[in-house]
Amino acid sequence: MSQLNDDQQIRQLANLELLARQVVEGFITGLHQSPFHGFSVEFAEHRLYNNGESVKNIDWKLMARTDKLFVKQFEEETNLRCYLLLDTSSSMNFPEKGTDKLQFSINAIASLMYLFKKQRDAFSLGLFSDQLDWLSPVKSTSAHLFYLYAELQKLYNNPKKNTTTNITKVLHQVADQVHKRSLVIIFSDMLENNLDSEKMNDLFAAIQHLKYNKHEVVIFNVTDKPKEHDFNFDNRPHHFIDIESGEEVKVHPGKIREAYQSALHNYKHQLELKCAQYHIDLVDAAISDGYYNILKSYLIKRNSMV
Repeated sequence: MSQLNDDQQIRQLANLELLARQVVEGFITGLHQSPFHGFSVEFAEHRLYNNGESVKNIDWKLMARTDKLFVKQFEEETNLRCYLLLDTSSSMNFPEKGTDKLQFSINAIASLMYLFKKQRDAFSLGLFSDQLDWLSPVKSTSAHLFYLYAELQKLYNNPKKNTTTNITKVLHQVADQVHKRSLVIIFSDMLENNLDSEKMNDLFAAIQHLKYNKHEVVIFNVTDKPKEHDFNFDNRPHHFIDIESGEEVKVHPGKIREAYQSALHNYKHQLELKCAQYHIDLVDAAISDGYYNILKSYLIKRNSMV
């Protein structure tokens, strides 16, 4: 049985690595065909060879196809440190059908890690709910990559139940533990219970704690737009259960849709204003939009830091 479980885990890790590789390689191919081709993605582009320069970077395969000498241009190597913080609270297990917010975030993080590895950037994974449950070392090795893939796969297979969120507390904990200037990337639905204006101020005091230590912060606000933004439920009474608190309510969606959307819009607007005030990148990461916008947002931030 142990051997069977080991074999199954290896297959699952291979699937996660394959998905990440396919996402990143497809994304890089798209970059080279777009105005973003200058972004640092290890190999940037070709240029014509100039007589007298070193031949070590000549692309001989391309020369065989074109009878011309082209040189591979590589971006300068950097030592950027990236901390990926993943919200594992129960609200991330929504929706119940199809890919939920947690699964989407895990796949996005796996893809980012694959890109980090290609760019020789060091990376760490942190898992949190109402506290920082686990924070890995920050490294850039292949062994580290697959170690973190294993942690992500365990979470994918066994998501947390009945857990709440306390991002404010977590960010203070991270700020106390991360001492070198880094890029801190947060994956969360940003939906704490009763997140009123006072709690909003507490949240940004925690983010200021990170900014005070010279860290750059990117928040990927993971959402299921049809249900969470549009409140797209059919026109009949529904029984809603809060995934985190277990609180239950029976309501007709059509009767509260307008008030719900207004409250959510106001909250999102305040979040956007606060992020702009503190120079924090807030990226709308809708499940239905895929992973490319996440990778591009990271590269934009990375290029502004190196």
